[in-house]
Amino acid sequence: MNSLALKQIELPIEGMTCSACAARIEKNLNKLPGVHAVVNFANEKARVEFDDAAIRPEELVHSIEKAGFHVVPQSVQLQISGMTCAACSGRIEKALDKLPGVSASVNLATEIAHVSLRPGAPVMDDLIAAVAKAGYGATEISEASRAEEKARKLAAYHAELRMFWISAALTLPMVLEMVPMLWGDHGGFLPRWLQMLLATPVQFWVGKRFYIAGWNALRGGGANMDVLIALGTSMAYFFSAVVTLLALDQHVYFEASAAIITLVLLGKLMEARAKGKTSAAIEELIKLQPKTARVERDGEIVEVDANTLKVGDIFIVRPGENLPVDGIVIEGASDVDEAMLTGESLPVAKRVGAKVYAATSNQQGRLRCRATSVGAHTQLAAIIHLVEEAQGSKAPIQRQADVISGIFVPVVVVISVLTLVVTWWLASDFVPALINAVAVLVIACPCALGLATPTAIMVGTGRGAQAGVLVKNAAALEQAEKIQVLIVDKTGTLTEGKPAVTDIVPLGAMTERALMQVAATLEQGSEHPLAKAVMERAAAMNIRPQAISDFSAITGSGIAARVDDVEYILGSPRFLRERGAEVNESLADLQDEGKTVVGVAILSMETPKVLGYLAIADRLRGTSAQAVKRLQSMGIEVVMLTGDNAATASAIALQAGITAYRAEVAPQDKAAEVGKMKAEGKFTGMVGDGINDAPALAAADVSFAIGAGSDVAIEAADITLMRDDLMSVADAISLSRATLGKIRQNLFFAFIYNVLGIPLAAIGLLNPVIAGGAMAMSSVSVVSNSLLLKRWRAGG
Repeated sequence: MNSLALKQIELPIEGMTCSACAARIEKNLNKLPGVHAVVNFANEKARVEFDDAAIRPEELVHSIEKAGFHVVPQSVQLQISGMTCAACSGRIEKALDKLPGVSASVNLATEIAHVSLRPGAPVMDDLIAAVAKAGYGATEISEASRAEEKARKLAAYHAELRMFWISAALTLPMVLEMVPMLWGDHGGFLPRWLQMLLATPVQFWVGKRFYIAGWNALRGGGANMDVLIALGTSMAYFFSAVVTLLALDQHVYFEASAAIITLVLLGKLMEARAKGKTSAAIEELIKLQPKTARVERDGEIVEVDANTLKVGDIFIVRPGENLPVDGIVIEGASDVDEAMLTGESLPVAKRVGAKVYAATSNQQGRLRCRATSVGAHTQLAAIIHLVEEAQGSKAPIQRQADVISGIFVPVVVVISVLTLVVTWWLASDFVPALINAVAVLVIACPCALGLATPTAIMVGTGRGAQAGVLVKNAAALEQAEKIQVLIVDKTGTLTEGKPAVTDIVPLGAMTERALMQVAATLEQGSEHPLAKAVMERAAAMNIRPQAISDFSAITGSGIAARVDDVEYILGSPRFLRERGAEVNESLADLQDEGKTVVGVAILSMETPKVLGYLAIADRLRGTSAQAVKRLQSMGIEVVMLTGDNAATASAIALQAGITAYRAEVAPQDKAAEVGKMKAEGKFTGMVGDGINDAPALAAADVSFAIGAGSDVAIEAADITLMRDDLMSVADAISLSRATLGKIRQNLFFAFIYNVLGIPLAAIGLLNPVIAGGAMAMSSVSVVSNSLLLKRWRAGG
């Protein structure tokens, strides 16, 4: 299947109670033709890739609802411009309602359109286009949508909380009656009929959800936690009801059935609160973006909704304020705190021409900026989207848990039945056999298995984003801890990527100015860092390039062109030698200092004649040596790749503390070098920042892109580093190890809980109420353990 032809949508799902639910939905969706689905129990969403030529989004929704779950309708809000009367709002509603799966309501007073979308319905661009076709303007109000979703979840949480307190109030008298039993008094003070009266609403009103969800699970061809709870509590309740109605001489267990339901509700409430905290990093990022902005309109500064800003708008940021959108400084100077984007604690100086980003904080000085990216296109929005993508993805380590969760409930039911039969046969007493069987049902919990991985991934990727480490998907986060060899590009990664001409060495009758004149003429128009260094030095010497013709370039080696019908070449010493020039061996002194040497030669009838050399130095980043040392202390071999000659490469490697390097590696050969490392059986990482690094990044097992690098490199990389600092790579690997450590702990706790709990319940060492409480707390403990990842700190 061609993944490029697939459409991708995300479906929010209500009603999942454990990982078995997620597994069942995933299985049902993947049965559909052309569909690949991943269901995340932790964030209650399904990410679905499908061939829209083979299946419609409605069929995806139908498959989920047929399994007994509910797909939450999506809603967005649009800020409308250009309306003048009620007829305008009616026209816009009509235009939006014509789109498939869309229902809209337009408020003329607020100029906001509330749009309800069926999953798989038109995307935001289609909505805006429909409004524009009707003759009006529209922009997305994404924060309001988030707030609406948050409000919905909060309302659901409060409804659950009220239900819990009702259940607790009805259960408490029965639980209190159990206290005298600790001193051997089994008389009880509540008559059986009253216990039945209290337990019945708990069982069938409060506990109705377990019956409904359990039935939906069975009808959908699977089983989940709800099946276990419904079976266990029903067995205890109906046994007690028969004893009560027939006035038999047996103990009743109404308190067990009611207490189990109440404790499970409590556990779910605590789990919901803990799960909410796993996405706190995104919430904190969203809160940083201001709601309003000061914009220049018709010569005046007016305060407007930040969501209404458009590219090209001029906005003002005063000291202490956060920036509303991305932009470029056109007037003023200040320091801006970009810690929320890069994790860098020191403010960054901003002058005219500097880029600024939404939600960063202006420290002092007034900035006048032009908006370059707004709404969903800002750096902040890109980070939020990337974090949400990573949090919604599934790590390979989760596959084991998914397989176990899929067969977990049927196996537990079989064990419960065997416990009932074997205990009844051995003890010749039905009552203890029933109680043990109930305990087996309620102690088992597939939820903990389902939450073990995604909750840790959610917290880990969130913490990474706050530290300037953006992980593309969960698989990348898992793989990063395995890195044995890290291949590092030199320019812009180990070094600052801002080279400068340090030495001008003319030969013969050539002067420094004449040599720079030729070099600048040949380098004009090139975007290579070394070319920029030549042009900056030429500009400082007030040298203007001449016109050229017949220009040709060999990537990573050199260039050739004609100036006034005379042909010149410029490039590395190897490039000059390959064209027959005699290169001065005294260049070794410059190269030993870690400088890159570029030669300029004129082509004559016989052999090229070297006119002189330029030495260009790119300073090592202040933290590179420290970062290399830290990586080596983590057991990772660091290998440097560079197109420089061996002498220059050796000098830079020595400064950085690197013992292994590859010199004179052409850009197109970098991927081959990565392949050689992998062929040696070493798990390989690659970090780079340029366009010519993209093939090597794609070839590595795990790739890292410096955030200030090219979009191509960032797109090819698995992990993007917002700071121009190799130390961020060490942070990313440290985060990966911390996250995988939590995942392994969670899986261990989940497995050991069930491995120990089920046998103890089967042999009668666990009361059903205690078993229910333990089951309720198992998921909470896993989520709480994941939340400990918030303690992870960059640089640690």
